[in-house]
Amino acid sequence: MLQACANVAPRGVYVCGNTSTSSGLTVTVTREGNEFAMEAGALMLADQGTCCIDEFDKMSSQHACLLEAMEQQSISVAKAGIVCNLPTRASILAAANPAGGHYNKAKTIAENLKISSPMLSRFDLIFILLDQPNEQMDLLLSRHVLSLHKANKIKRNLNETTFDGSEIEENSFRERLRNTDENIDHLPHTLFRKYIAYAQKYVKPYLSDEAKEIIKEFYLSLRKQFKTGDCTPITTRQLNSLIRLTQARAKVELREEATRDDAKDVIELMRFSLVDVFTDSSGVLDKTRSQIGTGMSTKNQVR
Repeated sequence: MLQACANVAPRGVYVCGNTSTSSGLTVTVTREGNEFAMEAGALMLADQGTCCIDEFDKMSSQHACLLEAMEQQSISVAKAGIVCNLPTRASILAAANPAGGHYNKAKTIAENLKISSPMLSRFDLIFILLDQPNEQMDLLLSRHVLSLHKANKIKRNLNETTFDGSEIEENSFRERLRNTDENIDHLPHTLFRKYIAYAQKYVKPYLSDEAKEIIKEFYLSLRKQFKTGDCTPITTRQLNSLIRLTQARAKVELREEATRDDAKDVIELMRFSLVDVFTDSSGVLDKTRSQIGTGMSTKNQVR
C-alpha cells in the first residue's frame, strides 16, 4: 500500500524504517575539500509530496527528528557551521507493526507499537488493522493473491467486504466507497499522477460557512465528551486535522469550496479513527483513556 501510494504521488518517496537514519530522513552535511555541502534526505526530497515510511516502529531513535518536520513543516539545521531552516512540506504515511508481531488489545497503541505519544499525536488519522478471521474477506484476499500468479491477471475489487456488527448511516462515506461499481475503469498511474499534481497546484479549497459550523460543533462536542480530569486528549491538533482533511476532501474532486458534505465525510473518518484509539479490550468506548489509547477496532460511532 505504501509503495503504491509513493508510485502515484507526483513527488513520492518510500523509505524503510529499519534501514534509515536521522540524517537520511532530514539532511546530511558532507565535506568537499574545504567546504561543506548539504544533501537532502527523504523528507526534503518529498517536499510538497508524500513520504511513505514502512517499519515505523523500528526507527524509534529517529522519531525525534520527525517531530519538528511534522509540526512545523520544516527542519532546523545547525551542523558544521551551517545554520538554516529547510522546508519539509510533505504528507507522511506510515505503517508500523506491534511488538512481538501480535497486537495486544489490553495495551495502548503506544505500548503495542513502542512509539511515543507526542509522535503519534502528529498524525491526523490513526487506524488499527487487525487480522481477524472473516470468511468473506479471507475468500476475497485468497482470490486476489492467486490471481496475481495467473498469466492473465484478473482485476478484483475488495470493496465488497462486510463488517459484522457495524451500523452504517444511509448514504455514508464508507458505504459509498464500498458500493463502487466493479466495472469502473481505473485511471492509469501516469494520468492519476497528473490529476493529483493538478489538484495540488491549482485547487485551493476554502471552507463554506456550513462546513465551518459542522466542524466547530463536532470539535466542541469532542472536547466536552473527552475531558477527563486533568487530561483533555482532544486538542487543537484535532481541529487543524479536521480542517486539512475537509479541504483535501474537496480538493480530490477539484472543487474550490469545501461543503458540509465534505465535512460530514471527514467527521465520519475521524470518528472511525477515534473508536480505534479509545476502545478498550472489551470493545467498550473508554473516554477516560489517554489520547494514545487502546487498540481493538470496532465500528460503532463515537457518541
